[in-house]
Amino acid sequence: MAISFNVPPFVGPELEYVREACEVNHKISGDGPFTMRCHEWLEDRFCAQKALLTTSGTTALEMAALLCDLQPGDEVILPSFTFSSTATAFVLAGAKLVFVDIRPDTMNIDETKIEAAITDRTRVIVAVHYAGVSCEMDAIMDIARRHGLLVVEDAAQGVMSTYKGAALGTIGAFGCYSFHETKNYSMGEGGALIINEGKYNEQAEIIREKGTNRQRFLRGQVDKYTWEQYGSSYLPSDMNAAYLWAQLERADQINDNRLASWNAYFEGLMPLSEAGLLQLPFVPEGCVHNAHMFYVVCGSLEERTDLISHLKRRGILAVFHYVPLHSSPAGLRYGTFSGEDEHTTDISNRLVRLPMYYGLRPEDLKSVVSAVREFYRA
Repeated sequence: MAISFNVPPFVGPELEYVREACEVNHKISGDGPFTMRCHEWLEDRFCAQKALLTTSGTTALEMAALLCDLQPGDEVILPSFTFSSTATAFVLAGAKLVFVDIRPDTMNIDETKIEAAITDRTRVIVAVHYAGVSCEMDAIMDIARRHGLLVVEDAAQGVMSTYKGAALGTIGAFGCYSFHETKNYSMGEGGALIINEGKYNEQAEIIREKGTNRQRFLRGQVDKYTWEQYGSSYLPSDMNAAYLWAQLERADQINDNRLASWNAYFEGLMPLSEAGLLQLPFVPEGCVHNAHMFYVVCGSLEERTDLISHLKRRGILAVFHYVPLHSSPAGLRYGTFSGEDEHTTDISNRLVRLPMYYGLRPEDLKSVVSAVREFYRA
C-alpha cells in the first residue's frame, strides 16, 4: 500500500535507550531503571495513585480482573463492541459476561442501558473508551456506587485523553493502558495497570511478580521473599520500557501531531457529513481525546465494503473494526446480551477506520480525504 493504515511510532532515541539498558545498565529483565522512569511519568502526568507496566494491555486487564476477586458465577457488564482482550480477562477470572449495547454517537457503552443489566451477581462494570473518547463516567460511577460495583476502565486507546479534567484510567478502581505497536505510544508489546485505590497496591505487586512478595524484599521490608498467592509474570523487559520512555519524553509532540491529522480529516470530510453521506466521530462536551483513530460510519455494509475497496485500489489501506463479541463463538459460550442489540451490530457493519499514525504526511492525508470524497461523488 502507498499509504499504510498504521506505522508504529518512532521518535529517535528509542534504540539509544535500548542500547543503554543493555550495555550501560546491564538490566534487561523487568523493573529496571527505564521501567521505573515510565512508572513515575505515568503517575505524575496523570495524577495516578500507582502505575505498573505490564507485558500487554491484555495482561493489564487480566491483573485488574484478578484484583476484582471474582468468584464463579459472578457477572461483569461490558460492551460487545470491543476487542477480545476486554472479555477474555474476565472469563479467565471465572466471570460470566453480560454485554450491553453501545451509543451510536461515541461507540461507547450506553450508560443508560447498564442498570437494567445488573443482577445480584453483578460485580464489575467495564468502561471501554473507544477511540480514546471517554465513556460517560459520571453516570457509570454513580451506578457503580449505588450498586456496590467496581469499575474497570479499558483505556487501551485512551492514553493522554481526559474526562472533565481527569485522565482516562484514573477514574474507576483500575485503568488499563496498551502500548502495542498500533497505539499512540508503543513499546512493541506492552501495557500498564493504573491502580486508583492504595489498598490494592501490595496484592497487585504480588500478582505481577509470579505470586511472590519479591517487591517487598527488594524494598528491604522482608529478609526473604516467598510464594504468597496466585500470580504470573506480568513484568515487561526493561528494553521494552526503554523504547517506551523515548516516546513518553515526547508525549505532547506525538499527541499534537496526531490531533493535527485528526482535525484535518474532520475538516476535510465535514462536507460529506453535512450532506448526510456519512457519520464523523463525535466528542462529547467535557471530553478531550487523543486522536487515537479516525473513523467514518457509512450508510450500509455494502457501502462500507465498496469504500474500502475503492481506497485499496488507490493504494490506501482502510479497515473495518470489531466484530461484536456477543455474536462470536466465545461470546455465545461465555456471555449473554442484555436488552436489544440496536446499535452494536449495525455500527460494526458500517464503520471504517482511515490511516492514522504519528508522522502521517499531510500530502498522504489529503490523498485519503480526496479518495473518500471521490467515492461519494461517484
